[in-house]
Amino acid sequence: MFDNLFGNIQQQQAELQQKLSTIIVEAEAGDGAVTVQAGADQHIENIRIDPSKLDLNDREQLEDLMLVAVNRALELAREKAAAETTKLLKDMLPFGGFGDLPKP
Repeated sequence: MFDNLFGNIQQQQAELQQKLSTIIVEAEAGDGAVTVQAGADQHIENIRIDPSKLDLNDREQLEDLMLVAVNRALELAREKAAAETTKLLKDMLPFGGFGDLPKP
């Protein structure tokens, strides 16, 4: 009875991971001095540094801006991943989720 209740969970999980790897978010720090792109699967895709907005001799400033941009990008990526996971779970549940169950 419950064999297909949730469909093929492993297949859906693999499809979700594949989809997350294609969702890219972008965050910046220092008014665009450092820009980081991250995938919703929690990988850093790209880091860009705009030298016109930085003192390249100030290593500490650059390090701080990189940390801020990376953490912002990873937070956005986590939010996207959570939204996609919630959507998948809602699609897997009967009636589109427990909130949509008929009332007695």
